[in-house]
Amino acid sequence: MSTSQQWSSKIGFLYATAGSAIGLGAIWKFPYMAGTSGGGAFFVLFLGFTLLIGIPLLIGEYILGRHSQADAVTTFQKLAPRSLFRFTGWLGVIACFLILSFYSVIGGWSILYLGSSLTGQLGQLNADGYAAHFSELIANPYLAIGAQAFFLALAAGIVSRGVQEGIEKASKWMIPTLFILLVILAGYSLTLDGAQEGLAFLFSPDWGTVSNDVVLVALGQSFFALSLGVSIMVTLSSYASKKQDLPISAITLGGMNIVVAILAGVMIFPGVFTFNLEPSEGPTLIFAAVPTIFSQIPFGQVLVPLFFILFFFAALSTAFSLLEIVVAAFIKKDVSKRQKSSWIVAALVLIMGIPSALSFGVLADWSLFEFSFFDLIDYSVSNVLMPIGAFLISLFLLIKMPKTVLRDEFKQGSRFGRKLFVVWYSMMVFLVPIAIAIVLIDQLFGLNVLAIFASLF
Repeated sequence: MSTSQQWSSKIGFLYATAGSAIGLGAIWKFPYMAGTSGGGAFFVLFLGFTLLIGIPLLIGEYILGRHSQADAVTTFQKLAPRSLFRFTGWLGVIACFLILSFYSVIGGWSILYLGSSLTGQLGQLNADGYAAHFSELIANPYLAIGAQAFFLALAAGIVSRGVQEGIEKASKWMIPTLFILLVILAGYSLTLDGAQEGLAFLFSPDWGTVSNDVVLVALGQSFFALSLGVSIMVTLSSYASKKQDLPISAITLGGMNIVVAILAGVMIFPGVFTFNLEPSEGPTLIFAAVPTIFSQIPFGQVLVPLFFILFFFAALSTAFSLLEIVVAAFIKKDVSKRQKSSWIVAALVLIMGIPSALSFGVLADWSLFEFSFFDLIDYSVSNVLMPIGAFLISLFLLIKMPKTVLRDEFKQGSRFGRKLFVVWYSMMVFLVPIAIAIVLIDQLFGLNVLAIFASLF
């Protein structure tokens, strides 16, 4: 493999995968999903799914990618050429394409709001004016689509430069900066009057708020936050060296993701309760809450643009991975095709994403199954395609991959591989596919998952 098609170091691999996992999944989506799903109970379910299902499956995707040294589509076609599993890679590519189509809309919003904060427009508004200003921005079709196009152009420009020179270099300085800014902003939120109430909402579970949908959404969020089920990590790990400690890398990434999600919640919910905002605001929660929160505290006019710089970093870092998966599937590691393919794919994503960009303006009255176009794509990928993809990958690891190959790849480069493999393999056999299947069946047939589990004890 060309060195330009490999991560230059172990930390480079970690930063690149962290850019995918710790982007908007933790900072944008986790707070609003927690807000619409009951807070503490959702958080406990999300934490449990991440630790017991997400991290083991992440290790499995790492193993597949490094073992095959190929993109997602080629990986499954190469390892299972005559089975239906060979389509699993294409499922992931399609899902990443769809995710990026609505994800780039959020990236465009971050650019618009960053511009408003830097030009002083937000500083001229009162607490009631922030939500109205945001609604006005995203309802403007020219601004919404223009910002989305600009965001995708930035992502394509980075991805077209390749693995080391593009994605890795950008992630190495963006991820640490993102984490530092998030810690600062979360610290400020803890000084607010509603901090105690906000923390109670996030960390004190009310199990009466849990429904079948909340369980599925928590599972979907654990997959979305770690970029699981759509072969993102299969592709990114195909650029990893044999010296990479895959189990420790996965555990580290899972831990980082949980910490960032907690920091994002701590940053948002104290202000939500301090200023009587609605925690169930939905996808626009951060854009309404953050300016309101930080306009009320010392140095708030500095912190608001600081936050949206952070938010923009988070969006762009994840967009790199989403775009890379689709591009990699078409270029098959032929670097001569990378630049042209990056721009073509970005253009196609923009076309697909236009209805999502218009869902808060021109197409605001359009709905299907009570979903806007934006929400329909988000729900379909996060709560249908990702769990199905994760289930197929977990079965593929057990059915199509010899245990000896899994063991050798697991132990390669790992200091604790011998001890951890037994634990990981047992979880993959007895827990991961079964748990995913139960939640999917629950969604299809309306079974009460929690009641089933409770009846076992």
